[in-house]
Amino acid sequence: MKQIIEEVLRAEEKVGTILKQARQRASEIARSAEKESSEKMGSARRESLDVIKNAVEDAKKEGERIREEMLKQADREKDILLKNNEAAIDGLVDNICGIILASEYERESK
Repeated sequence: MKQIIEEVLRAEEKVGTILKQARQRASEIARSAEKESSEKMGSARRESLDVIKNAVEDAKKEGERIREEMLKQADREKDILLKNNEAAIDGLVDNICGIILASEYERESK
């Protein structure tokens, strides 16, 4: 009977040791998983920031390209407008010059 009790106690000790080792191993695995998860989150965060940065840079470049294109288009339209209305503009300039000269002549006459 004493021998059976001793064997049971030894078995309980052995089970206790095994359980303690299993708990330690589980704790190590959990810490390792947390560390790996944290590293992956940090990596994903850095990658997403890179993607956002690149998208912003691309959008900025596209905006500049569109701006330049619009300025060139406006410049072409201005040139066309000036060319199409060249006679009218020359007439207005002549009229303005005439008015200025006439008012100077009137002042000098007085």
